[in-house]
Amino acid sequence: MPARFMPLADVAETLSISAAQAYALVRRRELKAIQVGGRGQWRVEVDELEAYIQRMYAETERLASEPADQAGSDGGDDAPAGTARTRRGAASPAADEA
Repeated sequence: MPARFMPLADVAETLSISAAQAYALVRRRELKAIQVGGRGQWRVEVDELEAYIQRMYAETERLASEPADQAGSDGGDDAPAGTARTRRGAASPAADEA
């Protein structure tokens, strides 16, 4: 019989992310998990992981089907006219206007 639950390390490996990122998904309640045992080890039900993956596919499909100017996370520049982005994303006067 296949295991019903998997540790966060296995979740991280399955998603190709770090253990810290997997834990962050649980903390943000994006991925349902339970704590078990005396040391409070986190476990994720295999079906919950699959549901999370399906939600991410649906979200990606939704974002991919939006026009580029509406996607919001496409890295587009929403700075006011005459400004340029700095490394940290803050708007600053464009270099050619300085």
